[in-house]
Amino acid sequence: MSTSAAYRPVRLTAVPDLPLSRWLWLVKWLLVIPHFVVLFFLWIAFVLVSVVAFFAILFTERYPRALFDFNLGVLRWSWRVSYYAYGALGTDRYPPFSLREEPDYPTRLDVAYPERLSRGLVLVKWWLLAIPHYLVVGVFLGGGHVGWTETGLVGLLVLISAVALAFTGSYPRDLFDLVIGLDRWVLRVAAYAALMTDEYPPFRLDLGGDEPGGGTA
Repeated sequence: MSTSAAYRPVRLTAVPDLPLSRWLWLVKWLLVIPHFVVLFFLWIAFVLVSVVAFFAILFTERYPRALFDFNLGVLRWSWRVSYYAYGALGTDRYPPFSLREEPDYPTRLDVAYPERLSRGLVLVKWWLLAIPHYLVVGVFLGGGHVGWTETGLVGLLVLISAVALAFTGSYPRDLFDLVIGLDRWVLRVAAYAALMTDEYPPFRLDLGGDEPGGGTA
């Protein structure tokens, strides 16, 4: 199945929630600790659910809808926290403790539910076919932390944006668009590796808060 403007199973939209505080970013690492505690357990459940889904797809070609919705909820929750904190610094609105879609939050993530998934691809896509993307995403995210930020490209760009915000009071829009483009790439790979779609993620950096083609999540 080819990637096209008409069909994108993973859709991310984001709007910079202006104005942003010049200094709140200094303490967001502390404010999101309650989320990190909950997400620690949710990601354990995510892995277990993905294992169950693997066998369900292998035998039935279907991802059980309840399991799919739960894992999508974990991705949404994680992304909202990342968007608030050091994955983007795109808003000062505290993320909700919710697995549901939150239409009023300034960023939205959606993954289209697949009616059928390939039995053959489920055996190889999450470890073999995704390897090229893992290498790219590794550059985006890095492999460690310096203080509160990631050591990868996303962390570096967010740090530059934070410094610009502190001294100028504004978030450079070009930097925001680039950061969201990198995050969009990461989330597409995450959904593919989690068996939620058979659509191979494009090697393409789609910049900005809107999905290409004008679509919304």
